[in-house]
Amino acid sequence: MNAEPSIQSKLLDLAAVDAELTRIEHRRKVLPEEQEVRGLEAERTARKDEAVKVEISIDDLDRDTRKLEGEIDAVRKREDRDRGLLTGGSVGAKQLSELQHELTSLERRRKVLEDELIDVMEQREAASAAHDHAGANLDKAQDDLVDAERRRDDAVADLDVAQQRCESDRAALTGLFPADLLAVYDKQRLANGVGAALLQARRCGACRIELDRGEISRIGQTAPNVVVRCPECSAIMVRTKHSGL
Repeated sequence: MNAEPSIQSKLLDLAAVDAELTRIEHRRKVLPEEQEVRGLEAERTARKDEAVKVEISIDDLDRDTRKLEGEIDAVRKREDRDRGLLTGGSVGAKQLSELQHELTSLERRRKVLEDELIDVMEQREAASAAHDHAGANLDKAQDDLVDAERRRDDAVADLDVAQQRCESDRAALTGLFPADLLAVYDKQRLANGVGAALLQARRCGACRIELDRGEISRIGQTAPNVVVRCPECSAIMVRTKHSGL
């Protein structure tokens, strides 16, 4: 395959553009800003789960409070009834003793329930503080995520601009090459990542392998318009006065 040396040298410009496109694509895949967003999304989910867990605990404590208050109210009503019977003088001695015994048991039961209610109310107060803390953590996680998403979107926008510029440069360059040369270049680039590179100081710029004397001698005897390829990686080697030929 033949191509004018000036055209061959333009392959280096094309290779530089393609290398930049490869770097852009790689950066998209490992974008630190995207990784930060994913980490903060996980943190926000954890904070939300924490807040929901506290809310469920508060609901349970509120239900326990209502239950205890209802039981205490029922015991008090029974106490009031018994006291009414005791002071009414309408019961016999045996029933009077039974009422006194029941009233003592009811007072004991009410105190136990009131102690339980105090404990539940203290838990409810602690849970309320925990809920406020969890809510603050969730708000902070959400704010941090919004900031990270903005930085991610800015980074992606910068990559989009760079990619568009490279694609425009590539479109302008590809029009300079014969179709067969461009086809060989693109096939090599897709296979090994580098389609063309400079032959410098007897070393292929694509695979970085130094060519032996025999190969260098053969290339040196090849006409300038003949396209030569690396015997190791098959990349097109662009020759200049610095090639060591």
